[in-house]
Amino acid sequence: MRIVFHLGAHCTDEDRLVRCLLKNRALLAEQGIVVPSPTRYRKLLRDTALQLKGAAASDQTQAMILDQIMDAEGAGRLVLSWDSFMSFPAWAVRGRLYDSAGERIRAFTRIFPDFQPEFHLAIRNPATYLPALKARVAERGQDPALVEADPLALAWSDAIRQILSCNPGVPLTVWCDEDTPLIWPEVLQAVSGHRPGTVLQDNEDVLALTLTEPGLAELRAHCAEHPPESVAERRRIVSDFLDRFARPEAIETVVDMPGWTQGTVDALTARYHADVNHIRRMGRVTFLEP
Repeated sequence: MRIVFHLGAHCTDEDRLVRCLLKNRALLAEQGIVVPSPTRYRKLLRDTALQLKGAAASDQTQAMILDQIMDAEGAGRLVLSWDSFMSFPAWAVRGRLYDSAGERIRAFTRIFPDFQPEFHLAIRNPATYLPALKARVAERGQDPALVEADPLALAWSDAIRQILSCNPGVPLTVWCDEDTPLIWPEVLQAVSGHRPGTVLQDNEDVLALTLTEPGLAELRAHCAEHPPESVAERRRIVSDFLDRFARPEAIETVVDMPGWTQGTVDALTARYHADVNHIRRMGRVTFLEP
């Protein structure tokens, strides 16, 4: 059995992925894929990792944890999703992006030493990620000043490099949050591992957030009448509808950060694009893109 860790990041997925997979859990179970409710494992795994202090769980502990997380036996894939696997929000950016993510994730994988882990991660332009993260920290009643860094010094490749270094041999799938509306079916397939051709129900959450209601209704009607014959054709159709029916607030993010100018945003975006190109070339990384 593989243990699949969907790592977030914060302010990207907002649990949409796991909610979609949960709605399809019966269908996925037929393919040996187990998607437990996050309430069954998030606190349990956090407390267990703290107790183990980096040591590998015993066979007894491992069996006990799995028994609490899943009901099925003999599954081929167990999907775990939590955007705080790498860090809690207030400590996600302390000079660098997720500076302790590698060791923290390693501690979670040590709960299941007999199973092969697999990591999945969405990244986001720091120009919009940092304001969103500060807002999320404030919503939790914490000081947004805890999110502290030179924004032009932040690189997702640094976080990915130390995740890979602390977890030798573990594959990592990465995608840009900005691309999610175009590649959402591929993201769902990569994480769940379901067979090609499997049709997941209620898999339009991302498009519903991006398209206006009339636009989404017209897209559904179009695809019902003219089913896309390939991934490329589906992406072309979705891209066309995004151009015509995207919600303004979904594509025109207002960045409000003290001291930032449009030049700051442009510089961060250019650096992010360069960083993405670097991540594409990293070993053990599978990059999903339109």
